[in-house]
Amino acid sequence: MSSEQNNILKEVRRIADALERLSAASDAPTIDRDHQAFVWNTNPDRFQAVPHVNHIPLHLLKGIDYQTDALYANTSRFAQGLPANNALLWGARGTGKSSLVKAVHADIAASSFLTLVEIHREDLESLPRLLSCLSTQSDRRFIVFCDDLAFEGAETSYKSLKAVLEGGIEGKPNGVIFYATSNRRHLMSRDMIDNERSTAINPSEAVEEKVSLSDRFGLWLGFHSIDQETYLAMICAYADAIGLAVSSDARSALQRDALEWSVTRGSRSGRVAWQFIIDQAGASGVKVHLT
Repeated sequence: MSSEQNNILKEVRRIADALERLSAASDAPTIDRDHQAFVWNTNPDRFQAVPHVNHIPLHLLKGIDYQTDALYANTSRFAQGLPANNALLWGARGTGKSSLVKAVHADIAASSFLTLVEIHREDLESLPRLLSCLSTQSDRRFIVFCDDLAFEGAETSYKSLKAVLEGGIEGKPNGVIFYATSNRRHLMSRDMIDNERSTAINPSEAVEEKVSLSDRFGLWLGFHSIDQETYLAMICAYADAIGLAVSSDARSALQRDALEWSVTRGSRSGRVAWQFIIDQAGASGVKVHLT
């Protein structure tokens, strides 16, 4: 092959590569400019717009003042283009972890281009593809949110998450932050960690590999069981928000019934309080509409 033919072949290959990149870009999932919340779905990859996010207003979240202040400040800085940390919200069930993420987003997004994108735990392996799509949206900032994050058995998708959070060559785009909620502080089941310890050549290194995933989150916020006073404060706040039990006698009866409800559930939490209010609203014919 002559030098001229070789140059022509190189040029053809260059053009073919460019066309392939353009084709891939045109097929990539797009973000609807009219919405500020999406669910990331796979098979095929796409952004499903969420017109109205199911959330509780920030002022109704009781008993988690420190966690609220910390997450709000972190998110506000991120929305302004300032440095901010990935956040892990961990702790007891029903204590307001996911509610806080959605409430903070809703409050800040009212005055910014902050967008919430939820990814399901079972789709974490597609996280690099999701970030690739978001990296093209330079004028918007995204919270990628995974609710109830945990890993069981022989799952290995946590390694992809570790690389994305900090350790990979590409890392994550500047306009993206990752928030996750979990019932576990270290995201791994105790059995999973113990199995790694028992089968590894170097048990301590195997355990560190598992536990270090949580260390990739710069902001850790713990959520714990609440006392009776806080539980009743939640009941009163929710009741006031929907116009339930406005008289003092009705308020006293509502609190008494709320305590009985918590006993039947075996716990006191924001979720239990909200479920009680829903039950009472339905029985009283009161429609629930929070703003």
